[in-house]
Amino acid sequence: MPHHVLLPLGVYVHWPYCARICPYCDFNVFKAKGRDAEAADLARAIVADLEAQAVLTGPRELVSIFFGGGTPSLMDPDWAGAIIAAARRLWTPAADLEVSLEANPTDAEAGRFAAFADAGVNRLSLGLQALDDAALGFLGRNHDAAEGRRAADAAARAFPRLSLDLIYARPGQTTGAWADELAAAIDLGAEHLSPYQLTIEAGTAFDRAVRRGVFAPPPEGLGADLYDTTQRVLEAKGFEAYEVSNHARGEAARSRHNLVYWQGLDYVGAGPGAHGRITRAGAREATEAAARPADYIARVAHAGTGFASVERLSPVEAAEERLLSGLRITDGVAFADLAALGLQPDHPTVRRMVELGLVAEDARRLRATPGGRRVLDRLSTELATVSLPIEGGN
Repeated sequence: MPHHVLLPLGVYVHWPYCARICPYCDFNVFKAKGRDAEAADLARAIVADLEAQAVLTGPRELVSIFFGGGTPSLMDPDWAGAIIAAARRLWTPAADLEVSLEANPTDAEAGRFAAFADAGVNRLSLGLQALDDAALGFLGRNHDAAEGRRAADAAARAFPRLSLDLIYARPGQTTGAWADELAAAIDLGAEHLSPYQLTIEAGTAFDRAVRRGVFAPPPEGLGADLYDTTQRVLEAKGFEAYEVSNHARGEAARSRHNLVYWQGLDYVGAGPGAHGRITRAGAREATEAAARPADYIARVAHAGTGFASVERLSPVEAAEERLLSGLRITDGVAFADLAALGLQPDHPTVRRMVELGLVAEDARRLRATPGGRRVLDRLSTELATVSLPIEGGN
C-alpha cells in the first residue's frame, strides 16, 4: 500500500488588539484598552473556529502557525498555548512545525517571551521598525531604540528563531544611515530580516498627514537606492533575498509560514478579519472572517466558523493569485500553475520580459530576476493582465 501523503496546511491567527494604532497601519486592528473580557471570549472563539475549519480541510500536515495582528504578544500566553494545542490536535503536526508570533519590543512584552516559548512558540517576529529614537517617534512606536535592543536580546535567548522587521524610506533617511542601521540590526543576532519600504496607505494617519503637507514621502529614486542598499548590505552579510522584502541566513531560516502564502499552499485563517485559502473539491476557496471582534465571536457561536464570506475562485483568479504571490520569491512559480492565464515560456509577453532582463530564461518556472524584483508591481501587473493564449497560439 502506498503511504498516503498529507497535503501541507498553514494556520494564520489574527489577534487584533494593539496598545496604540501606528500611523502607517492599515490592518484590521482595535485599541486593546477596556477589552479584556472580549479578548478572553475571542481566544475561545478562535479555538472553536479552528475545530469547525478542520472539518472543511480534512486531514492535513500542519507546517506552520502564525500569530499576527494587531499585537499578539499582548495576549495571555496561556491562550496562545490553547490555540497551538488545538491546531496540533486537529491536524498532523510536521516534525519541523514552525510557530511564529509577532511582538512589539516593549519591556513589558519582552517579559512574557519565556511564557510564549513555553506555550509552543518557536519563532518570534519582532517589530523593531527602526534603531533610531527620532525615527521611532515619527513612526508612532511605543518603544525606544534601547528597549528594542533589549527585546531583541531577550528574544534571541528565548526562541530558536528570531526575525526582525524594519521600515525604510522614512523622510530624511540617507543610504549611508540605512546601511549602518541594517548592520546594527544584524548584530542583534537575528537570522531573518524583513525590511519593508514605508508605503502611505489610504485612510491611515500618515495618508492624512501627507495630504496636509506635514511630510513628504521620499522620491521614488531614493526609495530604489535604499532598496539596492538593502540588497547589497544583507547579501554581504550572508543573507539571501529569497523574497522581495525577506532575507534569511540559509534555507532553514526562511519563514515557513510566508512560504505557505508565496508557494500557493492552503492555509486556514482564524480571528477577526483573517483571510484563508482552502482547496476543496478541486477548487480554491477564499475565506474572510468577520472583521469586528464581537461580530466574529457571534458568528463562531452561531455558524461554527467566523466566515463573513466564502468565495470559490475561478481557475483564472486562482492562477492570478499564484502569479502575484509566486513572483515574489526567488523560486518563482511553475508555468503549470499558470495554465489558466495562457502563460508559457514562449508567450510573447514572457519572451519580451526575458529580453528586458526582468524574467529568467527558464522552461519550467516563471521567475523574476533581481532587476525584475525592483519593478515587481509593474511586472506582475503586466503579466497578470495577459489574455488567454493568442489566436493560433499553443
